[in-house]
Amino acid sequence: MIKEYIHKDLAAGRWFELSLAEQLGNIGSEYNRAIAAQRKGDQQRYQNACDRALELCELTIDDQRWRRKPALRELCRLKEEVARTLVDEERPDHRLQTFFDGHGYAARLRK
Repeated sequence: MIKEYIHKDLAAGRWFELSLAEQLGNIGSEYNRAIAAQRKGDQQRYQNACDRALELCELTIDDQRWRRKPALRELCRLKEEVARTLVDEERPDHRLQTFFDGHGYAARLRK
């Protein structure tokens, strides 16, 4: 099955050059965009950001560097949690936002 990626340049290989902190920080950016669009009532931007966040989760899961069992299991759980909280329109999970923000901050410190 051939998948049409939203993030074509990242899926072509650039994503797999990023550190885990950078990958998680980027997922968090899309997660935060989805929540912001949801609060504004912009359904199209919300759906697009959800799709991008979940695609980045999938790319991270596909990264061979994180294929050790505990890491892979946790990344799969993270994707499930992202999907669950984005669907639950009543309450976005602020703990996830904090988790992602921490990784984004750590990635910026390393540069």
